Amino acid sequence: MSDDWQSLFAKDASLFPHLADLQKEQVLLSTMSEATFRQASFLDQRIFTPDLQRQIVSWADVASVPLANLPKPQYIFHIGHVGSTLISRLLGEIDSILALREPAILRQLADVRINNPAEIGWTGDEQAKRLDQVEQWLSRTFHPDQRVMIKASSFVSPLAHDLLAGSGTALFLFASRARYLQTILAGDASKQEAAALTELRLKRLEQHLGQPVGTMEQLTLAQTSALGWLCEMVTLCDAEKRCPDADIMWMDFDHFLNQPAGKLQSAADHFDRSLPLDQAENLVSGPIMTSYSKAPEYDYSASLREELLAEAGKIHADDIRQTLLWIDQLARQHPKVAAAIATAETKR
Repeated sequence: MSDDWQSLFAKDASLFPHLADLQKEQVLLSTMSEATFRQASFLDQRIFTPDLQRQIVSWADVASVPLANLPKPQYIFHIGHVGSTLISRLLGEIDSILALREPAILRQLADVRINNPAEIGWTGDEQAKRLDQVEQWLSRTFHPDQRVMIKASSFVSPLAHDLLAGSGTALFLFASRARYLQTILAGDASKQEAAALTELRLKRLEQHLGQPVGTMEQLTLAQTSALGWLCEMVTLCDAEKRCPDADIMWMDFDHFLNQPAGKLQSAADHFDRSLPLDQAENLVSGPIMTSYSKAPEYDYSASLREELLAEAGKIHADDIRQTLLWIDQLARQHPKVAAAIATAETKR
């Protein structure tokens, strides 16, 4: 990588702030092309290859690079497993959008917000300053008419109210409680992920509600799965409440799948991007809709998803029914859970 990386960093988005060593105050920059961004499902270690040029520089040096006054990124936040990567890929086909999917450096900052590790020791003001710096770094594009659209990881949702403060623009993707449970219970990997995230989600939910909703040992498999819906919906509802001036559009993923061209056009219009209906129809009729968005080499479709969810709904019918009653019980105890349920029922 060039020794004159600062001028390259100021020029466009080709030097990507991939990861940070927060203790050492260092940033890993990777050389990325516009095509590489378009192809990448994730912007974390999973795209590292021997051919990817990287360089470690100090945080202070990156922060000192003078950058143009660029528009804030627009955002896709979501509750997980609700088509956010798919919709980001479809919107990313619009020339004026530079889609960044799950920048790892944002997840690192979210971890600091949630866990406040002693080895980092940032004050609240310092956390806000670092987040502003990273958002500015991620705002860089390749062309003057482009604007960045960040599809965040669901782990980043605790930062949503900061990132949308003022006049931020975002799409909030979700699914109904029952459909979300079917989705998680339909796959071994998603069930394992839900189990692995139980402790973190219990902690985040307790931060919102002010008291615990249970322990890992007390929860059934379906309740563990439901924690994802509870935690992320409560977080996004809180972000919307705290950002009254933000322009937020909620979208139920199942409604998107029922009317993909029209819903895609609505999402593009929300982000102030031009997408004629015929172009939207071509996009949703193309290969993006028939492959697994996180691993496009595998076939996947709305019809296959429907088959898998229907099967999971039958196999786990009793557990799902009992878990929905459990969520209703939590809603009677916690207004924020009740608000999340109401949002899911009215924003569809």
